Formats: sequence, C-alpha cells, structure tokens
Amino acid sequence: MQQQTVPQATPVSFLAANAPDMPVHFFAPAALDARLAEFCAGFDGMVTYAVKANPDEAVIMRLCAGGIGGFDVASPDEIALIRRLCPHAALHYNNPVRSRDEIAFGIAARVDSWSVDDAGELAKLIALGVTDCEIAVRFKLPVGGAAYNFGAKFGAEEGEAVELLRQVAAAGFKPALTFHVGTQCRDPNAYGTYVRAAARIAQAAGVTIARLNVGGGFPSARDGAPVDMQPFFDAIAGAMDAFAQRPALVCEPGRGLVADSHAYAVQVKSLRAGRVYLNDGVYGGLSEFPSMVVPTFRVVAPDGTLRSGVPDPRIVFGPTCDSIDQLPDPLPLPRDLAEGDWIIFAAMGAYLSGVTTRFNGYGDRISVQVDHL
Repeated sequence: MQQQTVPQATPVSFLAANAPDMPVHFFAPAALDARLAEFCAGFDGMVTYAVKANPDEAVIMRLCAGGIGGFDVASPDEIALIRRLCPHAALHYNNPVRSRDEIAFGIAARVDSWSVDDAGELAKLIALGVTDCEIAVRFKLPVGGAAYNFGAKFGAEEGEAVELLRQVAAAGFKPALTFHVGTQCRDPNAYGTYVRAAARIAQAAGVTIARLNVGGGFPSARDGAPVDMQPFFDAIAGAMDAFAQRPALVCEPGRGLVADSHAYAVQVKSLRAGRVYLNDGVYGGLSEFPSMVVPTFRVVAPDGTLRSGVPDPRIVFGPTCDSIDQLPDPLPLPRDLAEGDWIIFAAMGAYLSGVTTRFNGYGDRISVQVDHL
C-alpha cells in the first residue's frame, strides 16, 4: 500500500491529476477530528476506539493526538500496535473469547479491562493470574435496530449475566457491565433499552458496578449525510436514571468514529451489457458490501467531470476470477458510464484497512490524505 499526503486536494482533483492505476483510499483527517470532537462533547463518559474498525497507523495516531485515552483491543496484535503507538493508553480487551496465551499476552501488556460472557472464561482469567483490574460482564438482549445481530456470537442472557456479575464481584475484581447493540444501529432507543437492562442486572445481582460500557454500533453516514449522534447520547443519558447509583460510562465506537472520514475510489475496467467490472471487489476494499446498507457514491470521468446520466441498475463484479466476487445488489450507475471512470464510495473508513486480501494477485491500493472528501 502506497501512502501520500496531498495538501488542498480532494478525491476528484487527485484522480484527475494523477490517473492512478489502482484503487485509492482517501483519508480526510479534519473529518475524523470533527467526529471525535462530537463524541467527546456529547457523550457523558470515556470515549475509546475499537481498533478493529480501522487499524491504520495514521488513524490511530490522529486519535491519540486528539485525546483518545483508551482502545478496545481484540487480539495480541492490536494490543502490540497500541502499546507501540500510544503507550500510555488504557487497553480494554473486550473480545470475550481468548486463549491462555492471549490472556498471558494481555497481562504482560497491562490490560486495564477485560470482558467475559461465560463462567469458564472468567475462570481462565482467574487461573492465569489476572488481578486488580476491571472485568465487564457482556450481556445481550433480543433488541433490533442494527444491520445484523452481534448477540448471535457473544453475550450472556440476562439471567446468566446476573450470576456472572456476582462471581466477578466475589472474586475481587472491579465489576462492570458491557453490551453491543449491533453494527450500524440507527435506533437510539436500542441503547436506552440496554442501559435499563444493565440496571436490572446490577440490581438483581446485588452488585454496584463501577462502569457501564455501551459498546459501539453507532452508525456512519446514510444517503451522504452524517448521522447526528446526539439522539444516541441523549437516549443513553436518559436511561441512566434506572440506576440507583450511576456507574461511569464508556463507549467504544469504531465505525461511528472513523467511517465518514474516508472515501474509496475504484475504477471501471470493462463494460458489458448490464455488467460492470471494477479493479476491486468483495475480496478487497468492498468486502463489507454484502452486509452494508445501500452505499452512497458518485461517478467521475478520468478528467474529473461528474457523470450525470440517468441511473441504470447494473450488476457489478470485482477483478478476480471468482464468480462470487460480485456486489450483492445492482448499483444504479449513470448511463453515460465509461471504461476508465471512477466510482467514489463515501463513508469507507471502517472495515477496509485490515480486511483486504491479496486473493488472485489483487488487493493493492493507494492511501492518500486530503483536505476534504
């Protein structure tokens, strides 16, 4: 991956001036700064960042410089990355399934908070000598509003969480609760429902929790317009009245922080009747498309001219020889689309860096910092 910084550039001006021969991932640091400022001003608690969303070093360093004091890490590699780039940041190891070697790595790296959703995982932490730290019990509810359900993989049922929280407190840890409403959650009330459930769990367990981590799930832009996060913050704050003694709050946005600060440009390699072939696809930077909401995009000619033809739905394939390298739904592309044109997708800062493969020899891209998207 090649990296460049182009002062005063926009994606369109860069593409027209440079005619790159591979996909381009554009990063506007000012947009990331603005989103971080919105979270810090509106959320009544500690704002951390889920590293899995985008582990690019430029992003991590920008967040550190902007005042992020903690990171949600899910593996030894992510722990090592943060300890190298932001050595004094708090580490929240919130992947609730860990091998013994991974636990040992976390202990050596001075992890501050661990999550558990099963008594066996708690027992592993105790047996390996985890002490003097926070352990957050992760629970789940049958609540909708997200693009897909995170509870299918992680989270204790409400009754199980009560007993697990008792065990955490009895073992001498700082007791906490955590949840994840699911990715791209557009219903602020889902957060309120989870917060009130956390209060019920703590009361039923007879445990005063130190902190409540409301996780991530905050959505990225839709229809080209950034999502106002204040209704989400208000729903969380309003539901905190359910606690007799309010815990401190933590959130761990990934996509909600970083997605809108990036755009991704892919080029049309070939056109056929009803079909479009791109220089990237679902094995690369478009890997999220099978689970995404309808993408926002614009199409520009090689000279930077905006294509404005009548939208015509077309089947879109990536560059590999695999027939499943196809976007799940036809894209309404302009009828004046031509070979060599660029499709610039908005809100592409999350789950592109870190998941792109080199399958079939593809996967290279240019990373470019610009002033505006």
